[in-house]
Amino acid sequence: MKISKLKRRLQKDRTMTTISLRIPEDIIDDLKDIAPRLGFSGYQPLIRAYIGQGLRADVERFNDNPKLSNLVKSLRRLGVKDEIIASAVAEAKDSAEAA
Repeated sequence: MKISKLKRRLQKDRTMTTISLRIPEDIIDDLKDIAPRLGFSGYQPLIRAYIGQGLRADVERFNDNPKLSNLVKSLRRLGVKDEIIASAVAEAKDSAEAA
């Protein structure tokens, strides 16, 4: 990730937007339980942290491999479901790390 983008991500006064997200109640209960143990003030900051971690990993992976990004775009145009694409990308990552 570029330094300028990283600096923006670390600013505490970034503009926020409200979204509505359906999450099973048991997961919310687990998030509420684990958040203070990890030092978070509540479950929503923990969710943002989890999203940020996954997003940074994907941004890095796709920026390091533009061919992978093009392949994903092509598969989506061909109607391949996102769940299948995500599973295939994760499987490819795991096999590459194991090699």
